[in-house]
Amino acid sequence: MKKLFFSFLVGIYFGIILVKSEVVSWFRIQSMFRFEEAHMYLIIASAVVVGVVSVAVMKWMGIATIDNEPIQYRSKQWHPGIVYGGIAFGLGWAVTGACPGPIYAQIGSGHGLALITFAGAFLGVYLYALVEQYLPQTFGEPKRWRSKQAKSAA
Repeated sequence: MKKLFFSFLVGIYFGIILVKSEVVSWFRIQSMFRFEEAHMYLIIASAVVVGVVSVAVMKWMGIATIDNEPIQYRSKQWHPGIVYGGIAFGLGWAVTGACPGPIYAQIGSGHGLALITFAGAFLGVYLYALVEQYLPQTFGEPKRWRSKQAKSAA
């Protein structure tokens, strides 16, 4: 329960950072896609740098998951679905002004229309879950991420 509470506090803090840095602003997103200002590109670039450094530190220190399992770093092969998914993601981001994480920050900061974005994202995830079994297997992993949890529970 303590871990869950800590995760909740980190999520709230992250949401505040998203709102204060204006990355949840539809106008900032539109300015980015129109190449009118560098604000969002600089934030994305800093996130990439933080991510690279964080993964390097995690590998160096041998940090485990929250369940104390070793973190597995696997390379992923390229396939055309990455392009199609990227196009769909970019179009959704440009139209709604939010990628999945900031939707919650938009809702939390009182943007009522973000509920429509949330409903669309939820529907997209649901539709993906329905068709996932018919998609080509690309990473050599079981199609169902729940399969490991189901086996361990049995």
